Amino acid sequence: MSILDQFRFLHFGWRDVIEIAIVAYGIYRLLLLIHGTRAIQMIIGIMVIALLYALAWLFKFTMITYVLGILFPYGAFAALIIFQPELRAALARLGQSRVTRFFRSIEVSNVADEITGAVERLSRSGIGCIIAVERETALGDYVSSGTAMQAKVSADLLATIFTPYSPLHDGAVIIRGDSIIGAGAILPLSQEPPRDRTLGTRHRAAIGLSEETDALVIVVSEETAQISVARYGRLQRGLTIPQLRDVIAGREPRTTGEHPVLQLRA
Repeated sequence: MSILDQFRFLHFGWRDVIEIAIVAYGIYRLLLLIHGTRAIQMIIGIMVIALLYALAWLFKFTMITYVLGILFPYGAFAALIIFQPELRAALARLGQSRVTRFFRSIEVSNVADEITGAVERLSRSGIGCIIAVERETALGDYVSSGTAMQAKVSADLLATIFTPYSPLHDGAVIIRGDSIIGAGAILPLSQEPPRDRTLGTRHRAAIGLSEETDALVIVVSEETAQISVARYGRLQRGLTIPQLRDVIAGREPRTTGEHPVLQLRA
């Protein structure tokens, strides 16, 4: 075998173009998937450990190399556990078809009408609320912190849950599909220092959940009756009812001169 045969991969052909495009697109989708989540911090931690191993091997630190060498074989299992939400979301997106999306869009439209009806009623009455709409990442773990339910989403039921002095009005309502699966749930607060000090516990909880999952979290402020939405670690404030309906339906909110949409990073 000649030297040229050994370096045959240096000959750039149309197959290489296709492979590079597929790999690049895969990496791009992976980065979009983990963007704004804590997976980025975990990846940086893994890279730091790999760098320490390389330095230990370079400087002949045998004990450190031995200890890290024991840990690495279990790295694949640890990665499956750490990146479980991201992997689940990616597989769910691969399994979506146009037919299921069509029926899902009808279902989302009906749910959006019920949620916006309740939010409009609560906002006019100056009653605070927090509603988490489950997407690809399951929110079952958060349901266990409150009261499990199984009821069809309706504006009347949502408004009743958040009525002051009711047993479940302080926590969050969790919606899966067209059903309310939990109420009075406790959500994780954002660990990032808020830029806006006027944000209350509900808003910080909404941002916190949106940092850890892909859920859409709707908040009505008790003090200002302002409607906000948290998604992907960002908070949009001052939404109108039509804008909120657009967001729930998966569309970008329509902006108007009278009701600007503000985006804040926690």
